Amino acid sequence: MTDSFSDIPATALDWHQAGRGAAIATVIETWGSAPRAAGSQLVVDREGAMQGSVSGGCVEGAVVTEAMAAIADGRSRLLDYGVADEDAFAVGLGCGGRIRVLVDPVGGALSTALLADLVAARAARRPVALVADLEGEGRVLEGPEAHDARFATDRSGVDPDGRFVGLHNPPLRLVVVGAVHIAQALVPMARIAGFDVVIVDPRDAFAAQARFPGERLVGDWPDTALEALALDARTAVVTLTHDAKIDDPALRAALGSEAFYIGCLGSTRTHAKRVERLMGAGVPGLERLDAPVGLDIGARGPAEIAVSILAGIVAALRRPTPGG
Repeated sequence: MTDSFSDIPATALDWHQAGRGAAIATVIETWGSAPRAAGSQLVVDREGAMQGSVSGGCVEGAVVTEAMAAIADGRSRLLDYGVADEDAFAVGLGCGGRIRVLVDPVGGALSTALLADLVAARAARRPVALVADLEGEGRVLEGPEAHDARFATDRSGVDPDGRFVGLHNPPLRLVVVGAVHIAQALVPMARIAGFDVVIVDPRDAFAAQARFPGERLVGDWPDTALEALALDARTAVVTLTHDAKIDDPALRAALGSEAFYIGCLGSTRTHAKRVERLMGAGVPGLERLDAPVGLDIGARGPAEIAVSILAGIVAALRRPTPGG
C-alpha cells in the first residue's frame, strides 16, 4: 500500500503542474529489518523538497539526490540499499535491512496522464494498482480483479513476472457515531494511525467545532448520514452514544454495508438489550458487532478506552478471523 499520512500521487501531480518538477520514489522490495514496507513512497521536486518516506531517514538523502537527477534527465532509476556490519553508518540502512527503490520522474515513464488517472481513482475511492515493468519503461494501471490476492492482504510487491505491483487502496475511514468524550480522544488517535475520520451526531451541542476543531462533523441522523457516506470495505464504524435512537439506526445501516468493523460502546448487559431490539426488528448479521467495543486491555477512562477501540479496529483489519 502507499502512505496514509499524505497523498503522494496528488502532491507529485500538483508539483509537476506548478513547474516544480516531481519524481516519486517507491519501495518495491525489502529484506531483513527494513523500516518501511513495499509501496511506501517519497515525492521530491527539482530543488530537493520532499514529502513522505522510503526508509524512515536512513537513505532519504541519497534517494533525494537520485530523484533530483531523474527529474533533470527524465530517466527512471532502480536503486538498491543495504549495509554490511562495518558500513552501518554509511549511506545505507543502519538497521541492517535492505531495500530496493524505484524512482520515476513525472513526465517520463510515469506520464502526466497516467498519474492524473491514478489521482482521480484515489479521489473516487476506487482501488487500483500502478504496475511497473522493472526491466523497461512500461507503467500501467490495473484493477483489483487482476491482483485480488494482493488487494485482499493490502500488500504491494514484485510479481512472478518481475513487475512491481503498487497498490492504491482507498484510504481507511473511521465513522464515529456520537461526538462524546471518548470520541475526543479516539479521533486524533485514529488520524495518527492513518484513518480519515467522520463524526456523526445529530445533537448540535455535541457535534460542535469547538469540541472537535477542524474535524468533519455530520449533523444528519445516522441512517441518512451513513447511507450518504457509502460505507465500503475500507471503513470502520463505532457507535458511542448509549442512545438507542441514535446508535440503532447507525447499526442497521452499517450492518447492511461492507464495513470491515462495527463496534458498539456499552456493557454486556447493554449489548444484550441492543441485540434483542435489533433481532426484533429483523436486522441480520448481528454476529458482526464487536461489543463491548475494542480489545479487553482493562482500559479505564476515555483515553484508554479510545486506545482499546483503535486497537480492536486495527486487529480486525490486519488479523481477520478465518472466514471473516
